[in-house]
Amino acid sequence: MTQIFAHRGYSASFAENTLRAFIEAEKAGADGLELDVQLTKDREIVVIHDEKVDRTTNGTGFVKNLLYKDLRKLNANKKSSKMEPIPALSEVFEWLSTNKLLCNIELKNGLIPYKGMEEKIIQLIHQYQLVDRIIISSFNHYSIVYSYSLAPEIETAPLFLEGIYMPWVYSQSIGAKGIHPKFSAISDEIIKRTIENGIAVRPYTVNKEVDLQRLFNIKCTALITDDPAKALKIRKQYEKRP
Repeated sequence: MTQIFAHRGYSASFAENTLRAFIEAEKAGADGLELDVQLTKDREIVVIHDEKVDRTTNGTGFVKNLLYKDLRKLNANKKSSKMEPIPALSEVFEWLSTNKLLCNIELKNGLIPYKGMEEKIIQLIHQYQLVDRIIISSFNHYSIVYSYSLAPEIETAPLFLEGIYMPWVYSQSIGAKGIHPKFSAISDEIIKRTIENGIAVRPYTVNKEVDLQRLFNIKCTALITDDPAKALKIRKQYEKRP
C-alpha cells in the first residue's frame, strides 16, 4: 500500500508547518508528515520552510537572525487572526509520541549551512525514541551523508529536482534507504526499478488526481501531498482492487 505523507502537514486546508496542520493530517488519516526545519539565532530547531519568516508569518527577517522567544510571537497563520505559532521541532516530537505517524524531516540547509543542525536533530530523535519513525531528507546531499555517518540507524533520503541516472545505485552509495524525487521528474519504470533494488521512492508534491492515480497504480512506496484527505479517497479505490 502506498503511504501518504502530508506535505508541511495538511497544507491544502491549514497553515503550513503548524501543529494544527499536523494534527489535521493525522485526523484525515495520513500515514506520515513532511516538515521543514531551520535554526534560530539561539540555535533552537524550528519548523518553517523558508529561510525568512516573511511569506508564512506576520513578521519579517531571517530565521537565523531571530531569537526563539521572538519567533514564537509571530503568527504562522497569515490568512487568519487565529494564532498559530511556529512550532519547535521538540514540540512536534512531543506530539508524535502520542501517535504512530511517520515523519520526514527536511533539513533546509542548502542556502544557509546551519552548523551543527544534524547533531541537534539526531539528538532529539534519540531523546524522543523516534528512530524507527523518522526519515531525514535534504537537497543538500552532503548533509544527508553527514547525518548517515552520525546515525546510520536513522533513515536518510536525498531530495531531487531533476531526474538522476540509476538513483538506486546513487542511494546505495551514500547509505540512503530512499529517494524523494520531484514527481514529474521520475518515470514509472525508474520508480519500479528503484523499489526492486530495495530503495523506497516517495515523490513530492503530488496533488492532481491523475498524478495520485499514477503512483497508486504502480504501488509506489509513498507520496507527499498537500491534500492527504483527497489522496486517501483515491487510494481507497485501489485498495478494493484484487
